[in-house]
Amino acid sequence: MDLYRFKAGRVPLLVSIPHLGTHIPDDLLRPMTVAARRVADTDWHLDLLYTFLDELGASSLMATHSRYVIDLNRPPEDVNLYPGQDTTSLCPIDTGHREQVYSPGCEPTPDEIAERTERYWKPYHAKLAEELARLRAKHGYALLWEAHSIPSVLPRFFEGRLWDFNLGTNRGAACLPGVGEKLLAVAAKAKGYTAVLDHRFVGGYITRHYGRPAEGVQAVQLELTRCTYMDETDPSFAFRESLARKVRPHVRALVETYLEVARPA
Repeated sequence: MDLYRFKAGRVPLLVSIPHLGTHIPDDLLRPMTVAARRVADTDWHLDLLYTFLDELGASSLMATHSRYVIDLNRPPEDVNLYPGQDTTSLCPIDTGHREQVYSPGCEPTPDEIAERTERYWKPYHAKLAEELARLRAKHGYALLWEAHSIPSVLPRFFEGRLWDFNLGTNRGAACLPGVGEKLLAVAAKAKGYTAVLDHRFVGGYITRHYGRPAEGVQAVQLELTRCTYMDETDPSFAFRESLARKVRPHVRALVETYLEVARPA
């Protein structure tokens, strides 16, 4: 199976969805637990939510393999992006609900993690970097939109209920000044939803690493609560178009606004 699905666009925007995949190769699946086989930490159905990308002319890069194989949004050195706070690792050994991913004694060794980095992590990032370079060469700048989703209640990582639109710009370092605030203003107008900027989630490795406005590349992460478009507690994790139909215009408005306000002067 290909490691990702890619489609080149015509505008200076790349939408990356690194946690969309659910595939786990057989040899890696065998030692995994029943809990892991549910791949519950997938950013489910974001391809079905972001159906407007072709209309906007955006490029897209969507992972096919599960984050339990390797987390594409973690640094290859596997350092904690949120010092002092809980997080999962490059090759997760537990789920977001602290369920074990592997049977006892079957966790990946350092050599196995290094092999997965070469086989799965590097190709995705090579394609991501290649496309950003192409967009920058063609348009003079490139915009990266990191699409993610998360349960609205996940005690391991935050208290209470999460905001619906969690915008992350690495505290303003990943984009031009004011871009994050303008996006927040758009999200705040979405009736029935809540929004926040650079709070619990300021952006993962991809946003922080590639968002370098001084070098002509900006990045923004949107962590969207699952309950806005799917059954987040249903074991089937079913997509609900009736919900998606309501939130999709707001997500599209954010992406369109990003294209407009992040254009360098």
